[in-house]
Amino acid sequence: MIKNVNVVGLYVRDQDEALAFYVGKLGFQVHTDAGSGDYRWLTVQHPDQPSFQLGLFKPGPPVHDARTAQALNELVAKGAMPPLVLLVDDCRAAYDRLSGRGVEFTQEPVDRFGTVDAGFRDPSGNGWKMIQAARQPPAHDSR
Repeated sequence: MIKNVNVVGLYVRDQDEALAFYVGKLGFQVHTDAGSGDYRWLTVQHPDQPSFQLGLFKPGPPVHDARTAQALNELVAKGAMPPLVLLVDDCRAAYDRLSGRGVEFTQEPVDRFGTVDAGFRDPSGNGWKMIQAARQPPAHDSR
């Protein structure tokens, strides 16, 4: 039986650049950095979510031929891949903190659907939404 999702991969144009962004700017930690020839398995994880890894993978051999790798890099650079979502306690405070670290936002925080969200892209072009956790109504005391 399936236990959980362990790794979700992103295509990045430069793994060192992606590592600097995800660790240095977003606060992730390196989980695995191992190579075999030209292939590098690089994953990071959020310090509060140790069972989940984000793979920072460069399109190319041995997984992709040169034409496929080029096409994938172009799609990522255009922001054509599905966005990923980060959940935050306070979107405006996270926006200020990450902007101060050099994260370039494509959308400032906006109130919508009962919460607040903002958008940014990583150096390769992968889109991210940062969404403030919806406030839960207080539990009803049924004494």
